[in-house]
Amino acid sequence: MFLCRTLAAIVAVSACLGAEQAPPAQGAADAPYIIKAGTQVPLSLINTISTKNATPGDHVYLQTAFPVLDRGRIVIPAGSYVEGTVTRATRPGRMKGRGELYIRFDSLTLPNGVSRDFRGSLNNIDGMSRDDLNKKEGKVVSPSNKGGDAATVAEAGAAGASLGSLAGWGTGHPLAGMGAGAAAGAAAGIAAVLLTRGPDAILERGSTVELVLDRPLEFQPVELDFRNAPPQASVNNGPGPQAGPQRRTLPVWFQPN
Repeated sequence: MFLCRTLAAIVAVSACLGAEQAPPAQGAADAPYIIKAGTQVPLSLINTISTKNATPGDHVYLQTAFPVLDRGRIVIPAGSYVEGTVTRATRPGRMKGRGELYIRFDSLTLPNGVSRDFRGSLNNIDGMSRDDLNKKEGKVVSPSNKGGDAATVAEAGAAGASLGSLAGWGTGHPLAGMGAGAAAGAAAGIAAVLLTRGPDAILERGSTVELVLDRPLEFQPVELDFRNAPPQASVNNGPGPQAGPQRRTLPVWFQPN
């Protein structure tokens, strides 16, 4: 009986010592903050990207336009920097084909200098942009210019008809001159369409795009101290996309006065 009591006392003391040596459970305040995969992050472009002069490997610089939170705490403040890369840029053709721009997002830098590498793709572009977005492939596609081409031909034909009519009055055949002028003008318009490219795909400085994360981003609480971070530049630093149709330029030798 005495032996049993002694063994029970030893077991109890060992349990107490083990409990004292066990590390304390991690509290909620010490748990990492996680921005989940699939999170959509609005960004503002710092530099303009266009298929007119972009080449694969060019850098794209952006800033977050709205804070991203986890558990009620700001994890990615507005004004954080995002860097991307142009992976492909294709100019529009002269007869057909539209400009295509592919962008990959690579890294995020918080205002205090904490950085994370990641991969993200375009999920949305500014509603004022003339371009289209293929979300599945993450590419920006320039607009079709069929309406602008038709307007160019019609405008050139009208200008030619006016000039031909004036010339016809001098010879006594205004209608014949008008018809010949209209034909010449339409030909000049078609030449302009054939000799010039369609609209380029453009992401203007100051316009808003949206990326979607393809993997979670984890931050420790100590990494989210922004008290000594330098002030961030305003994200509204550009004119944004300029809406409106594009016209082909008529040949110099057929510019009406």
